[in-house]
Amino acid sequence: MRKLPKKEPIFLPDEWNIIEDGFHPENNFMLETIFTVANGYLGLRGNLDEDFPDKKQSFKATYINGFYEEFDITYPEGGYGFAKRGEAMVNVADVKTFEIMIEGEKFNLFSGKIYKHIRKLDMKSGTVVREILWESERGRKIYISFERLACFKRQHLGAINVRIKPLNFSGRIKIVSKIDGNSSNLLETEDVRVGSGIEKFPFETIKACHAELSGFLMQKTKKSRLSYGCMVEHVLYFDDFQYKSFTDKEKNLVIFEIEFDAEKDMEYNLTKYFSYFTQRDIEEDLIEERCAAEILEAKKIGFKNLLKEQREFLETFWENADVVVKGDPKIQQAIRFSLFSLLQSTGRNGISNIAAKGLTGEGYGGHYFWDSEIYIMPFFIYTYPEIARMLLIHRYNLLNAARQRAKELHHSGALYPWRTIAGKECSTYFPAGTAQYHINADIVYAIKKYFEVTDDLEFIKSYGAEIVFEVARFYSELGHFSEAKNGKFCIFCVTGPDEYTALVDNNAYTNYMVKMTLEFATNLYTLLKEKDSDAFEKLCRKIELSRDEVLLWKNIADNMYLPYNPELKIIPQDDSFIYKKRLDLSKIPESQFPLLLNWHYLDIYRYQVCKQPDVLLLIYLLRENFTFEDLKNNYEYYEPITTHDSSLSPAIFSILAAELGYLDKAYEYFVYTVRMDLDDLNDNTKDGIHAACMGGAWQALLFGFGGMRTNKGILSFAPKLPEKLEYLSFKVRYKGRVLKVETTKSITSYTLLEGENIQLSHYGSSFELKRGQTKEFILAN
Repeated sequence: MRKLPKKEPIFLPDEWNIIEDGFHPENNFMLETIFTVANGYLGLRGNLDEDFPDKKQSFKATYINGFYEEFDITYPEGGYGFAKRGEAMVNVADVKTFEIMIEGEKFNLFSGKIYKHIRKLDMKSGTVVREILWESERGRKIYISFERLACFKRQHLGAINVRIKPLNFSGRIKIVSKIDGNSSNLLETEDVRVGSGIEKFPFETIKACHAELSGFLMQKTKKSRLSYGCMVEHVLYFDDFQYKSFTDKEKNLVIFEIEFDAEKDMEYNLTKYFSYFTQRDIEEDLIEERCAAEILEAKKIGFKNLLKEQREFLETFWENADVVVKGDPKIQQAIRFSLFSLLQSTGRNGISNIAAKGLTGEGYGGHYFWDSEIYIMPFFIYTYPEIARMLLIHRYNLLNAARQRAKELHHSGALYPWRTIAGKECSTYFPAGTAQYHINADIVYAIKKYFEVTDDLEFIKSYGAEIVFEVARFYSELGHFSEAKNGKFCIFCVTGPDEYTALVDNNAYTNYMVKMTLEFATNLYTLLKEKDSDAFEKLCRKIELSRDEVLLWKNIADNMYLPYNPELKIIPQDDSFIYKKRLDLSKIPESQFPLLLNWHYLDIYRYQVCKQPDVLLLIYLLRENFTFEDLKNNYEYYEPITTHDSSLSPAIFSILAAELGYLDKAYEYFVYTVRMDLDDLNDNTKDGIHAACMGGAWQALLFGFGGMRTNKGILSFAPKLPEKLEYLSFKVRYKGRVLKVETTKSITSYTLLEGENIQLSHYGSSFELKRGQTKEFILAN
């Protein structure tokens, strides 16, 4: 069994803040990820405001969710149906960087003397604030503060407020501010998780202009031919300043130089407002106008009121979504950072989703994966179902592209891409990409869970059912009834969630999830027919769906081959898995993990070794289908051969270990999950957060230590806290109700805050709650 990596914490524990006390350039790359501010649309990577001189230790970036460049995928040996054209999130123009000159000396933390440097991500205010007390090489001491935000309520808008105060001198101060359109993307690396595939500078500048202290830059991607615009305006809260502004379109720059004579102990305040729009949001010829309107509104509101809006937005968010944990302050800090990061990462406009690295870095090219549906979506389904709905609508908006992909592979129905931004399959390695046909079922699973929790029939009628039916169509052709398996429906040559086992027959996760999909599709067909015959008939005509097809789906579901080995009393991961040699992970040097970066795929595929849970994830997702003995047997079989090379892995092990009563082990997996980015446990936080891992951390608390499950329309709980946790509290939304759960090691209470009476279950004991009512249960030792 592999030991999980551990490190000393980088940040001091604080329940609501991530604080860097002192200047730590050795951690700069990683800190840039942690101190990102974003709003689901716009992401401002946490670069130093004055820039970082060593480009090997910094990556300056600004991202727009869903805005991408295309690139040609070339193969030394190609093949039919290989992905031919990829998509990658691009790094757009930078507006975050300032150059500050003090009587001719450049403000730079690598020179002079630092008396104070504190950087704080405040998760209540949604800002990053830096405070610096610095003395230049010539002895001039100055206080500088930067406050940066991306507005949650106004997703196209951001602002930076700069305050400067000379402490022991009066003199000339110059501030150079820019729209710098020379931003580049990371080039390809040997780490398949990082490089984007697009050329370093993917833009051509369409327009660059300025007027007094405002400026505008528009650029267009060279291959996807998508335009975006960026506008800035500076507001100075003092008089007697001079400025110059000029444009260099050839150099992709709009530059502002602001100078003033500063007096000792006087504070000088400047706000830089900025707005971004893309051609995916509005027509290209409206981009400049919309940017200008956002800036004008921001100036009317003012920076202080934008901060107030931000705090009010986050008050509501935390009221709905906060999880309170007592016993270890590092855990409270980390879970709030996880939930805050999910909010920052998540698109809410129907044309974007959640990239694997959020909007903090361009690892995985800014692509959307199944992570969204299985790991992140549950958080929003149970706390902000309106956001979950928009994420599913995004999948609906990619349905035609999924239909085209299925057709390309000679199937009817729809096949969703393994990794994508706008609908194209961007995976260049089909054994671990396209062959993961379970992506379809994962999306259906999210639709099913959303519907179970919200009863949103309008969504099903308008969007959900069409996706489910087209996916069912695809699956009905993916396999066949095999005589060698007693006429059972088998699916060959697929890859399950465990990417260390590829192109296998009858992957258990896939088969079970296909069965779930076909059963759900059959039930939806009947439900729509009964609930809204007009909508039902309209959809059937639209996609030419016949009753015979639905009968076939039911027949397949009833006769799906579901692997089981009676001697081992486990579910084999696939037809060949248990016949391979088992790897002893304890004998592999830690330096060789992750295996995918140190071993050839063929050397991995021939062993019993898992990158992440496959059968165990199946048992977790479809828990009602399996006994406690099934869970125990499979957990003990697969845990010793799982490397956890995927950040998706430890959360699932934590949840299942908690149910099994292995609370110390569950807590160890949970800590690894929730502290992964703050402690940089995998040495790759520099490339961006692990968004799915953060969703997994939330699930580990609620479904693991909170013991929450949903089965047949009933919310059930079986809470159990590990030794190091004293208290856990959370809220969930379920069928129009809001429920608060609080648990200690001795007492659990349930309070219905909103909605009609609800039937719940505590350790199998059913009870009813009325609005405003609280019921307590004493937990047995």
